[in-house]
Amino acid sequence: MDILIGKNIKQLRTDRGITQEQLSEAMGVSCAAVSKWERGETYPDITLLQPLAYYFGVTLDALMGYDDEKIRRDIEETLAHYRSLWKTNPKQAREVIVKAYRDYPNDYWVMHYYMWNIGGDMADNAPAVLLAHKEEFLALCDKILAGCTEETLRLNAWNMRAKILHAEGKTEEALAIYQTKFANWYATVGQKCEQLFAKDTPEYYEHVQRNLYELISFAGGKWGRVVFFDPILTLDEKTEKALRYGKILLSAAEDTGDAVFAALAKAFLGRMCNDLTYRGGSEKQIAAVSDLHARAKKIADEEKTE
Repeated sequence: MDILIGKNIKQLRTDRGITQEQLSEAMGVSCAAVSKWERGETYPDITLLQPLAYYFGVTLDALMGYDDEKIRRDIEETLAHYRSLWKTNPKQAREVIVKAYRDYPNDYWVMHYYMWNIGGDMADNAPAVLLAHKEEFLALCDKILAGCTEETLRLNAWNMRAKILHAEGKTEEALAIYQTKFANWYATVGQKCEQLFAKDTPEYYEHVQRNLYELISFAGGKWGRVVFFDPILTLDEKTEKALRYGKILLSAAEDTGDAVFAALAKAFLGRMCNDLTYRGGSEKQIAAVSDLHARAKKIADEEKTE
């Protein structure tokens, strides 16, 4: 964030027809000092800020060039720019959020994005990175928990605390944070929205159905992880299992005409494709699972739109 006091002093002075000599005399400083303020080479002593504001007949915020609404817009635009970059251009995204943190160190959302960018996002965090930034991250967590009222940011501050504890080898303490600070599956937003309506209403049915497909997507991804990260299986065996399960699900979808089975196949095979692609699968393995995933996606998407 630029400090605009020098520019503002010059603007206020010229608007009122005051010379640098007159201002310097009123403030008890040299004319050269006023000139340096206006060129942005130095800033007025802090004890002169209130007298300067009184002399020009403005508030301290106006003298300093502090525009809360403009700053809020700048922060929102910066964070939107950061979010648009973080997947496609991680290096540039890092530069954007580091600068934002330097410019707006007391904004809670900036703190949040900065901490998680440096820490390596929400999953697969490198313990060495977390420990290298431990003091900085814990200080940010303390600030968020002490002053922020947004539950999303507060929970992620607890999340970071837990990850640092785990990196220190204090896994039981980390798990205790999750068990005491976070809701269980039955207290999720989807579950609570569903429970708002009587069970014989169209609204209840709509939310139940929406929750079902959301959970299918989530569970299918977890199922793919269970298969792919099974330490007993070879990559060939994992691929064969994925294809076998996928074919069973698609057969059930075709036999019943129910999109649930195709949606589960789509989520499961999609996760398997991703892990095979980025974790050592061969071209043949990836192609086989990708072909079946494309078939599952086609069936699921067609049945969902009918």
